[in-house]
Amino acid sequence: QVQLVESGGGLVQAGGSLRLSCAASGRTFSSYAMGWFRQAPGKEREFVAGISWSGGNTYYADSVKGRFTISRDNAKNTVYLQMNSLKPEDTAVYYCAAAPTLHVKVVVTTGTLYDYWGQGTQVTVSS
Repeated sequence: QVQLVESGGGLVQAGGSLRLSCAASGRTFSSYAMGWFRQAPGKEREFVAGISWSGGNTYYADSVKGRFTISRDNAKNTVYLQMNSLKPEDTAVYYCAAAPTLHVKVVVTTGTLYDYWGQGTQVTVSS
């Protein structure tokens, strides 16, 4: 089992920044690919960003590319999502998730492949 707890959400004006954190406990954190997803009201959950075991490989949704950065600190069992140049359309509940993978370079973009999810943190961007 892996337990995930997100933090860092809040209310910010358009153009502002937030950094989300996801603290993991339980099984060996470094053996999981990690991802961030979001779900806006009335919309399906969507992939935002993913990172491999070592942190050497990352992947982003086109909608956040160049504005968001995912990173991880395996010594602290934590994954981060730095969000810059926020837009009102970024408003959503953000979830972190963990996916078991067999290769250190794999980034997982499909939500159904993630086994563990956090409870989510609300991000609201005002115009």
